[in-house]
Amino acid sequence: MKIDCASLPEDLLESELFGYEKGAFTGATDSKPGRFEVADGGTLVLDEIASLISSSQAKLLRVIEERSFERLGGKQSIRLDVRIIALANVDMREAVGARAFRDDLYYRLAVVTIELPRLVDRSEDLPELAAAFVGQFASRNGRRSAGLSSEALELLSAYNFPGNVRELRNIIEQAVLRSDGEMIEAEQLPDYLRSAARFMQSRIHKPSLAEIEAVYIREVLEHTRGNKTRAAEILGISRKNLYEKMRRYNVGKVRATSAALN
Repeated sequence: MKIDCASLPEDLLESELFGYEKGAFTGATDSKPGRFEVADGGTLVLDEIASLISSSQAKLLRVIEERSFERLGGKQSIRLDVRIIALANVDMREAVGARAFRDDLYYRLAVVTIELPRLVDRSEDLPELAAAFVGQFASRNGRRSAGLSSEALELLSAYNFPGNVRELRNIIEQAVLRSDGEMIEAEQLPDYLRSAARFMQSRIHKPSLAEIEAVYIREVLEHTRGNKTRAAEILGISRKNLYEKMRRYNVGKVRATSAALN
């Protein structure tokens, strides 16, 4: 059972996690089990756990410690046997140090920690990941795509992927849909990849990750026609994080920079 902590409004998170009893609030015409209850005996995946507000972090800590909880509006304690996998796309130690995440909850969750390097730090994995995504989306969409041309793979390998593996996945999905042959060519890849490549070639020194990220965020926003929820999903970040990055990079004025790349 998976729940995206960043996508749920604060006032719905508790009822989604713990469920509610009939009459617990306006509109609660029936009782409903929460994600914890449904996942009993199995695994609950909490995606983007760093986005949980402090009060929700405290409630989650209590459930983990006591292995029991009550539904919203309920009085009966429900025992729980569930494995929790918490996912985060930020450095949780830094979040704890900045007091953005409770240290007691972090240490309770961090029994076994698996850190995945960014795609740019394991570029040797890119060809296999790209090939796997090509096969996945070709099969799903009834396409004949068999792989990537050497030019397309070279273009992908030269890119920094600020959106990590999720960005690669989105790029390949678009390319498969655009392709009308067995091989995905460079022309089927998004325009911003070629823009980023020209940007890097036009400078003596490589651009900073922030500069590449700003270009990519603008391109994704254009692709989603300003739909920030969809853009955040493609980027693999929360809407709040997206707004912060838009302010930080002054994305509304990135077009002038992008025009210079062309």
